[in-house]
Amino acid sequence: MELQSKYFTLKEMLASETARTKGIDNTPTWVVVRNLNGLVVNLLDPIRELYGKPLYINSGYRCPKLNKAVGGVANSEHQYGYAADIDTRKGTAENIRLFNLIKASGLKFTQLIDEKRGQWVHVSYNASNLKCQAFKL
Repeated sequence: MELQSKYFTLKEMLASETARTKGIDNTPTWVVVRNLNGLVVNLLDPIRELYGKPLYINSGYRCPKLNKAVGGVANSEHQYGYAADIDTRKGTAENIRLFNLIKASGLKFTQLIDEKRGQWVHVSYNASNLKCQAFKL
């Protein structure tokens, strides 16, 4: 199973220090990989091209056990391969700029969240629920 992404790999979409240290198997199903492909092709790759600089995945897919271990909400889109938390690694002001850039871009998404005043940006893409909901937490 592979991602059809120009910029992101399946390995980085699955990576989790918490899973590694707690021995949690974060292997996705083929359905999750299909959803991750939708996320990267329709949202993450276009965001990377819009931004023009590398972006980093803080959290991509999280199996239910991992989602619980990191304190994710019970219905987290991460559990289905619909969501990723991204970071510019250039500080909170740059992450807020990225959030605003995505919000103004016209890209279709399910949710766009400025998490904790620019600590990271949550993006999600579910083709059957493109509500373009943007907010700050």
